[in-house]
This record gives sequence, structure tokens and C-alpha cells, in this order.
Amino acid sequence: MVITSAHLFSLVALTFTLALAADQDPLQDFCVAQPKSQVIVNGLACKDPSLVEANDFFFRGLHLAGNTTNLVGSKVTPVTVSQLPGLNTLGISLARIDFAPWGTNPPHTHPRATEILNVIQGTLEVGFVTSNPGNLHITKVLQKGDVFVFPIGLVHYQRNVGSANAVAIAALSSQNPGVVTIANAVFGAVPEIASDVLAKAFQLDKDVVANLQSKF
Repeated sequence: MVITSAHLFSLVALTFTLALAADQDPLQDFCVAQPKSQVIVNGLACKDPSLVEANDFFFRGLHLAGNTTNLVGSKVTPVTVSQLPGLNTLGISLARIDFAPWGTNPPHTHPRATEILNVIQGTLEVGFVTSNPGNLHITKVLQKGDVFVFPIGLVHYQRNVGSANAVAIAALSSQNPGVVTIANAVFGAVPEIASDVLAKAFQLDKDVVANLQSKF
């Protein structure tokens, strides 16, 4: 096979794209986050290494069940750089997700992370939707010990389909994966998105849109 300049350009472009798919690699042993720093960077400024201590790399609480007495019947307990400063620049985070019976972690995206989910209790229906134009719904029912991955940026969800509480642990490929809950973002934006825009997008009457906006 003859490698042309077009082939080479495509390879370089693909490599560059893949390189941007996760947080940047650290250039030192660690960079414990210093949230109160006045330095503005893409992430968080580093604490003086001479002042770093074990607690900067420690978090306690994932053994505690989240309160699921809410409208969706689920609770996410995140362990990102906000809760664990030692995660800064390391490109990884965790979350515990608790579900009441038939509770749902509503459709959402993580703009900066792929998520891998491990069910440790109960039965979960999970799924994600591929991008346009396919919008293929990939879904599966998971039991205790099962693992499922949600690709970066795609809309996904989890639902407890059992009669007992369910628990899952998620790992994410960013210190700060971000969460965009679809319903909140669309119907709860501040200032709100014009009702005629949403009416056309969802093929709904404006009164229905106004009612949905009032709930968020």
C-alpha cells in the first residue's frame, strides 16, 4: 500500500482527535487542587507540594447510602476534584448512585468523560443513544457484578427495574466530567429558552412547553 499525503493527514487528524478525548496527562507527580487560588487555568491551580498531606488524596463517604426520597428516586454521590483535591490533573473520578425501587437517573451527558458503571446491588436497566442521524438506543438490563460503558458525550440513563434498592459505582475519565441533565438544561435554562423554539423542537403546544418549564 502506498502512503499518500492524504492518508498521512487522516492519520495525524485521527491521532490528534483521540489525544483530545480525555484530560491532559500530568507533567508532575501530583497537583493537589487549590480552589481558592486567584490563578485562572483550565482546571485548578496546584497547592504548594511542601504543604500537601494525606488528606488531600483521601475521601470518606461512598459507603453511605444516598437519600433517594426525591422526584426521580435516585441520588448521585460524586467524588470529583471538588470533593478530592488530589484528583487534580489525574483524569479520573468516581460516583456512587443509589436508586429507590423504580428510581431513575434521568437522561444526561458527561461532556468531558466516558463513564464505566458497575452494579453492586440490585437490577438496573441502562442505555445510551448514539448521535445523529442514527439515534440508536443501546440498552441492557444489568445484574449485580455487571459492567456497562457509556461513551463520552452521549445521552445515557439508568433505571432501577427491581423491587428493592439498587446501587452502582461509576468511574469517569475526567477529574471534572460535568453533568448536563437533558430535561433541566432544556426546560430549566436561565434565562429560559423561547417557548416557540422548544415547541418546534419537541413538536409540542406552547402551553405544554410552558407547563414543563414551570416544573424546572
